[in-house]
Amino acid sequence: MAAAPENVPSFIAAQLSHLLSHFRLTLKVEQMWSGDKYNTGPLDRFTLLIPYCLDFIKWDVIFDAESPNAAPDVIFGPEDDHFHPFHMLPSPESNTNCLSDWNHKDPSRLLTLIQFLRDQYVLYQRKRVEEVDDDRLKFEISTILSREGIEMHMSCSAEKLEEVKFAVPLLDMNINKMVPCCPWRYSQKIYLQVVYPVGRKYTSVPSAPRLKLVSSPELKAVFSIDDVKLPPWLDGMCLAEYLPNLEEYLGKQVLEAVSLIEVRRHFIEALAIPFGRPVEADPVFCRKATFLCASGVFTFLVHFLIPTQFPKQQPTFMFQSSQHFNSQMAPLKSRLLSDYPWSPRWEPLQMAERICEFLADEALIFKRQCSEGQVYYPLGFKLQFLFLSLTLSLCIDRNTNTVYEGVGVGIIVKFVVTLSLSSCLSHLNIFIYIYSYAHAVQIEKRKLKTLGID
Repeated sequence: MAAAPENVPSFIAAQLSHLLSHFRLTLKVEQMWSGDKYNTGPLDRFTLLIPYCLDFIKWDVIFDAESPNAAPDVIFGPEDDHFHPFHMLPSPESNTNCLSDWNHKDPSRLLTLIQFLRDQYVLYQRKRVEEVDDDRLKFEISTILSREGIEMHMSCSAEKLEEVKFAVPLLDMNINKMVPCCPWRYSQKIYLQVVYPVGRKYTSVPSAPRLKLVSSPELKAVFSIDDVKLPPWLDGMCLAEYLPNLEEYLGKQVLEAVSLIEVRRHFIEALAIPFGRPVEADPVFCRKATFLCASGVFTFLVHFLIPTQFPKQQPTFMFQSSQHFNSQMAPLKSRLLSDYPWSPRWEPLQMAERICEFLADEALIFKRQCSEGQVYYPLGFKLQFLFLSLTLSLCIDRNTNTVYEGVGVGIIVKFVVTLSLSSCLSHLNIFIYIYSYAHAVQIEKRKLKTLGID
């Protein structure tokens, strides 16, 4: 969670921070405001966006900054006037402790309250759907009630016809455990959204409902549901018949997508043969890799973007100059390149070699474009970067115990300042000169040490 505004009372900030950090779903705060008449007092109320049935419901949480011991009020949406969460169970007394024994010093109380209210809202919406006078819906519900985790929502408004929405979780598999070193905080899920219009009569051949696959946003790093073509809905089919075939098909797609992580990893390893070790690479999903390259004295980065459908879909890449900048001091970049020789049947090394051949010609074009549109650093900024480069060069190769500590620092500083004052050479070229000079001095020192001369 981002830091709360300064004018949020500390007890409210603690409750809200704990809620956003520990709720099992991703909550959002849409707005915060003050209960003060002129809206100038402490921010003690806010609107929560709570995920439900593949959408969000909005609830206003109302604290009183002047009465921290008082439990908050919660205002539900205009469609939910009949939602009374504490009157839905046979023995509601056991569930009212989160309000009657409210303790503002316990930061987990708001989390407990919102979780309880959402659980009750799930039951409330299911009851509403079950009461709909629609024969087809009654039949569909009776066939899928045994599945766990299904959420339902009854929607009605003046602008739209009544409709019922189902969110059906698919695949009883832990995708998080299938991805080594997975960084995901929440379990990744795939849902089928099913929308039925509400009718009054049962027809012998009802029309197909609206179907849509929805997944957790983070899952796109491995598997994009946009690439999945849903199986056809046959005449007379019900949801209970449709789901098994869909899950079998989807399970195969997910397994294949996870296996392609290693295929992308081998491709990045193959790129390292002609390009050298990557400067940066995505070690988990293997979707990105960046290499430092040179064409003569022109030095640039190559950013590779590898699709989830690799090698069926070829990677794209773009150049980024290390020496040329625009007027906003952002490095110059090329467009995304994908029009190069490619075959998904090639071995990874052949792919890398063909890309390298293509890149050699494109780098010259990019160099010319950069020379036409470059902007040099101001002298003061350049000097700052040069001294930073000097510091880096004096500490280079620490992992191999080659630390340039006694290479005539004063001479190098004088050398750098002279170059920066008398030349328009780019900062990277200056850095290369510094490194080369320091390296040469280190070699001479080793030679003298070998001869017994300190």
